[in-house]
Amino acid sequence: MKRIGKFIGAIIAFAIVCTVSSALYAEDQPAAAPAAPAPPAVTGSAALSALSHYIFRGYELSSHSLVLQPSLTINYLGFSANLWSNIDTDEHATQNFTPVTTSRGHNNYDETDLTLSYTYNIDKLALTGGFIYYGTQYAPETQELFVSGTYDMIAHPTLAIYRDIYHYPGTYFNLSFSQSIPVYKDDTLDLGASFGYEAGSSNYWDTYNSSTGLYNGNKYSAFHDGMLKVGYTIPVTKMLSVQPVVQYWFPLSSDASKITNGNPYNPNGQLKDIFVYGVNLTFSF
Repeated sequence: MKRIGKFIGAIIAFAIVCTVSSALYAEDQPAAAPAAPAPPAVTGSAALSALSHYIFRGYELSSHSLVLQPSLTINYLGFSANLWSNIDTDEHATQNFTPVTTSRGHNNYDETDLTLSYTYNIDKLALTGGFIYYGTQYAPETQELFVSGTYDMIAHPTLAIYRDIYHYPGTYFNLSFSQSIPVYKDDTLDLGASFGYEAGSSNYWDTYNSSTGLYNGNKYSAFHDGMLKVGYTIPVTKMLSVQPVVQYWFPLSSDASKITNGNPYNPNGQLKDIFVYGVNLTFSF
């Protein structure tokens, strides 16, 4: 029994010595260098929207047809590049849109836009600046510079300012809100709203003058378009999601919807109340 007790005591003593020695050795050694941060990853998404209308800032640019809108976005270190297109499956004229003659009543790949931007974060404020090229077949191509700010709080308010620097000189202001509400597991109810103000600054924006019957009135400047949106996002996998969506677009002022002597006050045509419905597919990587 004494031998067993001595043996157990020796084991305990050995364990204590090893523990103390390891501790002292660790103190003598320089601290391990922190692990190098992982290199920033390239992220992005590929998306496809199938909608009942193509609406841009309240203007109805399609009617009585399905529009398909594919897009690809790449992000790296705050920089972002987005390529977006519109495919009208059966073009028809609207109060804001005239198809090119050769494609009237047919499907047409009628617009491709390129957006380049950079986002800088200051605490809860995200500031973004960038450039947009609008490659439109149904109207002269143009370019815009823009800045925006988004504050990370409830409703995520965002103020964006766009300045056309080429064919349609003018400034467009947009205040928008968005909020996703968890519903079931990872499903979310997605609410949104936006309100725009258009301020034309070139002769292109001359309004309809009833006294002359010509577009030589004051430059168009008015509270322009409003939009309310409801969507429901369903994650199919970690990377793929489906979102049925409904939008309601409407003019914000009488000037945006005004018709005089059968002619719209706005040189781009009047704005109307329009419902848009469809589905968005997004693959994130």
